[in-house]
Amino acid sequence: MPWWQWLLDAVVLLVGLVVLLAVALIVRRRVLSRHGGTFELSYRVRSERIGRGWLLGLGRYSGETLEWFRIFSLSPRPKRTWQRSELTFVGRRAPSGPEEMALYPDHLVIAVTSRRDGPVELAMSPASLTGFQAWLEARPPGTDWNQRR
Repeated sequence: MPWWQWLLDAVVLLVGLVVLLAVALIVRRRVLSRHGGTFELSYRVRSERIGRGWLLGLGRYSGETLEWFRIFSLSPRPKRTWQRSELTFVGRRAPSGPEEMALYPDHLVIAVTSRRDGPVELAMSPASLTGFQAWLEARPPGTDWNQRR
């Protein structure tokens, strides 16, 4: 078999693998979204350098839990989870500097605190922020609203 046929076979195999990966990512996103409650949610994993450390992903409400999935992963499990009772909304701001390029367009940076993780930064659309704040405030009956966090 001539060398160019080996090269052509390798290119076809590589293109096939890329298409297979793209289809798998699309199917994963559809499976995660099938029960509703999903939205584009970015998570800042490192905050040492200004504007750096953002990872794009999907957020999903699952009862009392907010689940975060990396956008370019095949894992069906969330990478991070936060319990509603552990989160406190601190504030929001517009992305600045390099954050504007790292995040989805028109997203806002949200600061929350978690009893387990401390300060957490998330980025979501204004519509998703409204849903997030409603989800935080809609605690189940019997919740002690006066508890200190």
